[in-house]
Amino acid sequence: MKEQLAVFGMGQMGANMAARLTETGFDVLGYDINPARRQELAERQVAVADTVEAALAGRKIVLTSLPDPATARAAWLNPGGLIDKAEPGSLILELSTLDPDTMREIGAAAAAKGLAVLDCPVSGGPMESLRGELVLIVGGDMADIKRAEAVLQSLGQSWSHTGPVGTAKAVKLVNNMMSMGNVLIACEAFALGEAAGVAPDKLYEVLSQSGGRSFHFTKRFPKALKNDFDPGFKMELGEKDLALAIDFGRALRQPTPATSIVRELMATALATGYRGRDVVALLEMFRSYSAKS
Repeated sequence: MKEQLAVFGMGQMGANMAARLTETGFDVLGYDINPARRQELAERQVAVADTVEAALAGRKIVLTSLPDPATARAAWLNPGGLIDKAEPGSLILELSTLDPDTMREIGAAAAAKGLAVLDCPVSGGPMESLRGELVLIVGGDMADIKRAEAVLQSLGQSWSHTGPVGTAKAVKLVNNMMSMGNVLIACEAFALGEAAGVAPDKLYEVLSQSGGRSFHFTKRFPKALKNDFDPGFKMELGEKDLALAIDFGRALRQPTPATSIVRELMATALATGYRGRDVVALLEMFRSYSAKS
């Protein structure tokens, strides 16, 4: 009999992870708080439940992929939410990018009800989630990780254990600080090279082999050179993650001045028409500055 899982939060990432888990042999039922999203998925023959209770019934491993801390708190902690309705003894994997304090609050409330929790943010985008190529960052008890091993193997080729619940969310915020900084500097520098008259294809050819390259440069710029800014990672999600990281730094009295600058420039992009586009659309923003000079 196939192991039964529930996935809460059927956005782009959640739906793709649900598809991957289904493909690799799990019996997956999704749930999304948005009725229009549930209808859209049902029309695409994706298995979705209409209520929290129906999604959880008989399913003792649950995954949550949610957009922000407020949504996560509501989904987990509100009356009638996950902690209220989950099957006794369930294991819940929290895959979102949240602040560590929210994750610890959720974990403590779940443990008080006899539920096991893994803090398990992911690195990678929609295509990696479909192919099972995510990098998983895992905080929690080793016994719970062992219990979730088949799920982890389906979603990613590797995972790292960071310590107790909350530590994985901290590592994910640090990772996204680095990633978004890499993207922004690459876009600023690339626009400068173009403004100097270097052909974009030639500029990419050289830089992709040079010391300044990064994972996100070689992943995102080939699409950007075709003016394809369809989102793999939306600008607003990048700005949200950086805001979380800045607040996390403040709570620890750890300055994050460079991250604050990156976040302000991403907020500028959002305010000037780049909402809903991939983070590499920052290149277009910097190109527009060249055009005005």
